[in-house]
Amino acid sequence: MNTSDYRIRPSKHFILTWMRKWDYDIFALRDALENAYKVNKVGKNKYEAYTRVKGKSRKLIFIKDEGFKEIFVITGAEGK
Repeated sequence: MNTSDYRIRPSKHFILTWMRKWDYDIFALRDALENAYKVNKVGKNKYEAYTRVKGKSRKLIFIKDEGFKEIFVITGAEGK
């Protein structure tokens, strides 16, 4: 997924929980979105991106706004 033209904006919840737990910054978040092995569209503008870091699967749920050229990351989840 190409995110170079988009501004990435994480939610407060995502910043205080998942970004802190995963030790992510905006650059790591952009890298995770660009290197996602699967991206599912689950709504009109809502997506789920699946990435793998150090053998662990991570899911990012985000909204892609074409008008404002912005990706708003709502939350994340962690798997095995």
